[in-house]
Amino acid sequence: MLDFEEARDYLTELADDLPRGIFDRLNGGIVLVPNAFYDAAGLLILGHYHVQPMGLGRYITIYYGSFEQTYAQISPAGFKRKLKEVLYHELTHHLEHLAGDRSLEIQDEIDRARIMARRGGFVPPPRIVLKKREEEENG
Repeated sequence: MLDFEEARDYLTELADDLPRGIFDRLNGGIVLVPNAFYDAAGLLILGHYHVQPMGLGRYITIYYGSFEQTYAQISPAGFKRKLKEVLYHELTHHLEHLAGDRSLEIQDEIDRARIMARRGGFVPPPRIVLKKREEEENG
């Protein structure tokens, strides 16, 4: 596992190695925070892409505390691999948002519903999935 400063430095290295165009309109950048984050259903969240038109704009939050809870026993190399996966996942949300594409958002909703179903929790039908299916059926 990496400590907070090592994780921050590694995320900076990853970002520095990517083409600058990926960060267009990501005006809030990438923020590593020390805390863990749980969604309303109690699922531990590793990262999040934010769009706040009247606030900070677009930015990515990586939750170090969530990584710490999930990957406490992982090697430093494994921890880096997971950080990279989550960063690239959130950057994909950013690029898709700019392009008006919601494919990854839809897949995340499907994955979340599967996790909730395995836990025996109530799983309301994902609104964005139903809307996508209606669009496909109607034309």
